[in-house]
Amino acid sequence: MADYDCEDEEEDENNMSQDYWEQRYQTGDMPWEKGSASPGLEDFLTAQPGLPRGTVCVPGCGTGHDVRAWARAGFEVLGCDIARSAIQLAMERTGAAGLTAKFKIADFLNDEPPLKFDWIFEHTLFCAIQPEERDDYVQAVIRWLKPEGQYLAVNYLIVEADAGPPFPVTRKELERRFAPHFELAADWVPRSYPNRAGRERMFWWRLMAQKPIEKQ
Repeated sequence: MADYDCEDEEEDENNMSQDYWEQRYQTGDMPWEKGSASPGLEDFLTAQPGLPRGTVCVPGCGTGHDVRAWARAGFEVLGCDIARSAIQLAMERTGAAGLTAKFKIADFLNDEPPLKFDWIFEHTLFCAIQPEERDDYVQAVIRWLKPEGQYLAVNYLIVEADAGPPFPVTRKELERRFAPHFELAADWVPRSYPNRAGRERMFWWRLMAQKPIEKQ
């Protein structure tokens, strides 16, 4: 669910529903499926071999490419998605790869976490949800992380006023929403899929002491 392109989606008032995404996976209509993990994530894990191994949640994990990248690097990973068929495919492909990871059908924005995580990894999920749900998204990241947990994001920066999804996202908005609750450790332009080159930016945030979240 979390990885797709501007040209891939047409406006549909139901396209954020669980049934909609489930149908897309069942019919194999998945133009966002790239067949590999985020290049930016792969490079990050290679460049940070000394990271303490811990727990990672990948919300909107789709067929699990990013989950498997974290698992290969030695982390304990949970991938969650609202589409049952996505989770089934993720489990099958992870088993076929000889890797161990957990998967769960879950609504990241609204469900309580099964545990608190050391890391949450975002791969273009923020731009996929309805813009009015972005406060809920920030709250969910805080809710699912341990105190001082870390949030690594591959954000698809889109400035066009398209109907979406994906919906417009800017660096300014990301900073406005996350900076009150997180310390920005680093941000950079990552290696991307060819048709996204120059349109993605990675942000590495660390959760600070929690403060009440104001609607924006």
